[in-house]
Amino acid sequence: MPDGNDAMKMVPVDQAIDFMKRSFMAVGMPDADAGITAKLMADADLMGKDSHGIFRLPGYIGRIKAGGVNTTPNIRIERETGATALVDGDNGMGHLVINRCAEIAMDKAAENGVGWVGVHHSNHAGAAAVYSNMPMERDMIGIYVAVGSANHLPPWGGTEMLLSTNPISISVPAMEEKPIVLDMATTVSSFGKIKVLAQRGQMMPEGFMVDSDGKPLLDPRKAEEGFLLPIGGAKGYGLALMFGLLAGTLNGAFFGKNVVDMNADPSSVTNTGQFIVAVDIKAFNDVDTFKRNVDDIVRQMQGSPTMKGFERVRLPGETSMNAIDARTKTGLPIPPQLMRLLDGVAGNLGIVGLS
Repeated sequence: MPDGNDAMKMVPVDQAIDFMKRSFMAVGMPDADAGITAKLMADADLMGKDSHGIFRLPGYIGRIKAGGVNTTPNIRIERETGATALVDGDNGMGHLVINRCAEIAMDKAAENGVGWVGVHHSNHAGAAAVYSNMPMERDMIGIYVAVGSANHLPPWGGTEMLLSTNPISISVPAMEEKPIVLDMATTVSSFGKIKVLAQRGQMMPEGFMVDSDGKPLLDPRKAEEGFLLPIGGAKGYGLALMFGLLAGTLNGAFFGKNVVDMNADPSSVTNTGQFIVAVDIKAFNDVDTFKRNVDDIVRQMQGSPTMKGFERVRLPGETSMNAIDARTKTGLPIPPQLMRLLDGVAGNLGIVGLS
C-alpha cells in the first residue's frame, strides 16, 4: 500500500481554525459556536491526535447536513446538586457540549472541592485530553470519560459488538515539569487511528484488531471485517464496561446495543454520554506543594534506570505536550488524501478551501 506522507502539507493552526469555523458557519452554526468547535478540534491536532481533529471535519459536516446534529442547541442543566450536574446537550456538537460541562464542573469544584458533570444527548467530542486539560488552568485535576461513538469491541469471550473504545483522560498539573496527561482508549487502538491509517495507505501493527476467526487483521481497509482488541484482555473489557455505565447508563445516554455508529448512520441522534470531573487541588493540599511533589514524581520516573531497548522513561502525555510546542511553530500536517476531502467540503459548501 502506498505511503501518503510524501506530499504532507503543513497548514498554520490559525488557518486551519478559520477554515473549520467557516465550514461550520456554512451549515448553520452560529459564529461563536463555530469558533469554539474549530478551536477545540485544532487543539486535538496540536497534541498530535490526528484522528480527532480536522480529520473529522468531513464527517461532522456530513452529519450536520443529514440532520444528525443540532447546530443551535439549548445546552442546559437538567438536574443538579452542589457538586454534581446532569446536562442535556440537546444533540449539539460534542465539543460545545463538553466545553460547557467543563465550565460547570470547574465552577462546582471551586465551591465544593469536586465537580462531577454528566451529559446525555451529546455527540462525538474529539480528543479526550482536550477536556481533561481544561481544569488545569484553574489549578485543578481533570478527568474525562466518554462512550465511544460506534461499537467495535465484543465483551470478553463474546462475539457481538456491544462495546466501544470508551476512552478516559486524566490531567494532573505540575510546577516546572510538563503536566502528566493520561489519554487512552480501553482498546489497544482507537478506531479513529485505524481510519487515519486507512486514509494514508498504511498497515496496522499486529495487536490492534483481529478478524472473525481471531487472526491478526493488518489491513485497516478491512477493519469492518474484524474487531478491536481491549487493553490487557479481560481487564480492558471490564474498564470499557464500567466506563460505559458511568458515562452512558448513569446519564440516560445510549450504551450497549443502543449505541449509534455516527459514521454509518449520519442522520440518527446518537445520544452520546460523557462525564467530566474537576478536582480542586486546594481542597486536598497546598497547590504549590502539590505541584512541586508532582515535579518530584516526574523526575523520579524519568530518572529510573532503563530496560534494554529503552532510551529513557517517558511520562503519559509527554509526546502530546512536545507536539504542541512543535506544531504551534510548524503548523498542522495535512496528508494529500485528507486535503482532497477538505477541498471537497469547501467546494460543496461554496467556501474558500485550505489548498
